[in-house]
Amino acid sequence: MSTSAPAPAKPSFREAVAVWWKIGLLSFGGPTGQIALMHTEVVDRRRWVTESRFLHALNYCMLLPGPEAQQLSVYIGWLLHGRWGGIVAGTLFVLPGAVLLWALSWVAVAHGHVPMIGAVFHGLKAAVLGLVLHAVLRLGGRALKNAVMWSVAGAAFVGIYFLGAPFPLIIFLAALLGLAGGHWWPGLFPAAKGHGAGHSVIQDDAATMPAPSLWTSLRTALTWLVVWAAPVVALWLWLGRGHVLTQEGLFFSKAAVVTFGGAYAVLPYVAQQAVEVHGWLSAPQMLDGLGLAETTPGPLILVLQYVGFLGAWQAPAPFSPLLAATLGAGLTSWCTFMPSFLFIFTGAPYIEALRGARLLGCSLSTITAAVVGVVLNLAVWFARGVLWPEGGHVDWFTLAVAVGSFAGLQWGRWNVIPVVLGSGLLGLFFSLLS
Repeated sequence: MSTSAPAPAKPSFREAVAVWWKIGLLSFGGPTGQIALMHTEVVDRRRWVTESRFLHALNYCMLLPGPEAQQLSVYIGWLLHGRWGGIVAGTLFVLPGAVLLWALSWVAVAHGHVPMIGAVFHGLKAAVLGLVLHAVLRLGGRALKNAVMWSVAGAAFVGIYFLGAPFPLIIFLAALLGLAGGHWWPGLFPAAKGHGAGHSVIQDDAATMPAPSLWTSLRTALTWLVVWAAPVVALWLWLGRGHVLTQEGLFFSKAAVVTFGGAYAVLPYVAQQAVEVHGWLSAPQMLDGLGLAETTPGPLILVLQYVGFLGAWQAPAPFSPLLAATLGAGLTSWCTFMPSFLFIFTGAPYIEALRGARLLGCSLSTITAAVVGVVLNLAVWFARGVLWPEGGHVDWFTLAVAVGSFAGLQWGRWNVIPVVLGSGLLGLFFSLLS
């Protein structure tokens, strides 16, 4: 980008809403693909924020429990248009996938699996794999600036993939290493810097938000705690603590604050509790839900909505099964994603105020390098499940479409929309021919 390019005009609220709708509809590929898509839209294409501010926000979201990609959308929306900007961005990031997953959940439980939908998903999975691999290279190219950062990424991958180290421990150690390295070897642990500084709507040196105050922070936190808890308390008072909807609200509210490491880290815990303890669904149904969530837009943690849907469907009284399941799905998503607004609106003002702290920048840069290794782990995990389904032979169709999608995104600069739609159609055609 030319250093003489003028800064673009700040987008209107309506323009931002249109972009957040687009991101929500196209956010396939788990957190890796979603963050890459968001980066393309708000940093590269529209220059709404500089890359360094994007990474600064991303690193804070990586430290939080819950879906980091949705939290990042709330953060960027808040930077651009304040609290309502964050609310709209975070909601639209989840809403398309939530509606689609609700419809697919109803089809699955009421009519069984529809072969045509499965065929489309077959192609979509291949596109998602190509998108994830493309995102790994994009993130790595920007975050791994020297041999030390490469080493941090490699150590993170080895730790999580081969040694089973928990994600929070990897992030904590990376943060400590960045602080120590920034103090003793600042040349090897530079603070994050991105291209385009001074030529974006939200510039690197712009103080866009007022300094936080303790009273404002407490009031914000209390407000969002009440909003988060209100439907669970209402169901408890109406239906009693033992009703399945109340149980789901309590369980998924608790899960929302322990989901460090994203969906892959929390799914074993949720699966064990939902299947073996509560009996809301069977183990095969849990796997079906994961497959649906992997191939719909939005955070992978939306699979919890499927769990809430199935649990309420099987114990619907005093409602009809569909109404109970819809309430269960909506309540589960509410308890899963509402904490993101609490964490961002309460903590982001302090994170913004600390942007000039050099040691914090070194720590966050090292976290970003570690995240590259973690994301690579997710890419390998996803590739194994997609290319070798159920541990069998290689799925050559998926491999071919994934390679083509990756090559087009990486070197052909294809747009995500035709890649996703085209791969879904290829999956349908392949199913009709085989």
